[in-house]
Amino acid sequence: MEMAFPPDESHQDMRITNSLLLLLLPAIALLAITSFSAERTSIGLNANQMSIATGQPSLVMMSSGSTHVPVWSLSGGTVGQSVAGVVTGLPSDCRAVKVEIVVTTTDETTSADFEDVYRVHLSQMVNGEPFTERHYQGSPVRSALPKGPFHSRTILLESYYEAVPHAPLCVRIQREPGDPADTFTRPTGLAMVVVTPVNAPAKAHVVQDVAGYNSWPMLQAIGEKLVCVYSRGSGHTIDEDSRVTYARTSMDRGKTWTAETVVASSPGYGDVPIGKGLDANGAMLLWVRRVGKDWQHDLYRTTDGVTFTLVTTPKLEPVPVQITDVFSVPDVGLMALWFAGNYAEDNNHSWGTLTSRDNGSTWTQTTVESGLSKGQWPTEPSAVHLGDGKILAIARTEQGNSTTERAQFQMLSTDSGATWKRTQTNISDVFLSTPSLILDPQTSLLSNYYYQRGAGGVLRRRVVDPARILDHPREWPASEAVAQGSAASIDAGNVNTTVINGTHYLAFYSGKSPDTAVFVSEVTAPVAK
Repeated sequence: MEMAFPPDESHQDMRITNSLLLLLLPAIALLAITSFSAERTSIGLNANQMSIATGQPSLVMMSSGSTHVPVWSLSGGTVGQSVAGVVTGLPSDCRAVKVEIVVTTTDETTSADFEDVYRVHLSQMVNGEPFTERHYQGSPVRSALPKGPFHSRTILLESYYEAVPHAPLCVRIQREPGDPADTFTRPTGLAMVVVTPVNAPAKAHVVQDVAGYNSWPMLQAIGEKLVCVYSRGSGHTIDEDSRVTYARTSMDRGKTWTAETVVASSPGYGDVPIGKGLDANGAMLLWVRRVGKDWQHDLYRTTDGVTFTLVTTPKLEPVPVQITDVFSVPDVGLMALWFAGNYAEDNNHSWGTLTSRDNGSTWTQTTVESGLSKGQWPTEPSAVHLGDGKILAIARTEQGNSTTERAQFQMLSTDSGATWKRTQTNISDVFLSTPSLILDPQTSLLSNYYYQRGAGGVLRRRVVDPARILDHPREWPASEAVAQGSAASIDAGNVNTTVINGTHYLAFYSGKSPDTAVFVSEVTAPVAK
């Protein structure tokens, strides 16, 4: 009886024990050719409904008695193997789809110590358009193997791909053995692909859409009032004299906004809001970066979101690129994170903390890491205090390569910010994606919001019990789409969040240079399952 994929991955029967079928068939039954759920009908492709797309993968048969399960054998050593199929029958109300796969292996060396990596390519055949027009290359998804052979896994490869109803959907699945995270050198078997229509996110509220590059919003709740601060210039620039920081407020959860007021307009400088939070008295604090002949960081305070008073302009070294959101840490005071560097391919990058024990009047700068390469540099971090001295931060990556190395960083302190441990997460559906965290005290659930630039322009959320990922940063659950904007790369993104009475509010900007707009979306806080 053969219990492993053939080394040369040639087409041949594979005889396995009944235990494999007992484990594999429930997953296949769940992802049957057409299955039904309370929300949407899923459309599946089994191995016989797919064909070789690239390389030389093998269609092999797992058999036991009179039961036979076909799978595509995808190499753990040969790069460029993929299979493809066409899904038809997307319903008339379909606005987007998610894509999952079922994989297994019979290799005796299978264990959770190994990972493999997969990627989906999607496109649609829309009448009158080239079928390459809607091509989307998904981000690589890493997954730990099961504890032993004969187990199947369902892996979500894409949670939101904007789709056209009725148009055939081309799905290509590729294993990525050349990715640094794919450490399992043996073949794996692709048994099934499942495509499920998903609802489009609710439409966002417009904060400001006058002509110009309205961008980089900061959003803070003061009681029941939303305060949105943003800047406007002529393009994706931070140092032009015409770039001014403005504010608007809303008392109806973002549906309507007061007239625009000026927060900062410094002669010879461009003013950009970069961080916000609350002080010990519940007033809003706002960091504004001022860039011209030099770089300065001004801290403002407001109690109404209309009148902003300058508190301090601390002298910092190294001079940060940005200071991010302010949060409170017991026995420490106010804290914010900063990062500094030049975005070059050198080792001149750093990050650290700013702390204030006098409610924001003065700040102490501490460097946590320095001498970092751009690839190991955590930028634009968002942090929350979890209690018991634990602070969790998630940071953007500046990695450009489309591998699992392009993933957000997780930084953890267990001593109120005195020391930190930085690791890489499995959050790889990102591209210059600034995170924004909300910890809900009622459920203790942590929401990580981030905007995946390009690739459809999707604002995503991952929800987790922090206890699950503190020591396991590569076990973040899959993402869901909560808002959508422009796919024009850097002309959209930079989510910043706040919360009022169990509703999360997400500010972001979207458009295409030279004109972009600021939006706010409402999302219900997650509930424990």
